Amino acid sequence: MKTEFTVHFKVIHHNRSSLLRGIIFLEENHKPTISDYEKCLRACGHDVVLEDKEHIIFRAFTPDENYIIHILEEEKASIRDVIVENLVSNLIHLK
Repeated sequence: MKTEFTVHFKVIHHNRSSLLRGIIFLEENHKPTISDYEKCLRACGHDVVLEDKEHIIFRAFTPDENYIIHILEEEKASIRDVIVENLVSNLIHLK
């Protein structure tokens, strides 16, 4: 039987960031994979490529810009992660 899993993610543009959510349907007692997260982001309208597997960070593209999407782990979804924010900031400035 499939269950809903809510994915919390932060979309980080050059001048702003937003906290958003998506839903993944998983078999009971399964955790989402990188592929599941990627499919969820694509279903939400983001054209993504995995940037950092360890921190689950994707780079997304539109005709006008590219930006970063950081998947927030369920237990950390409401906690600010300064290390990851600095990593993302450095990634944005490299491109």
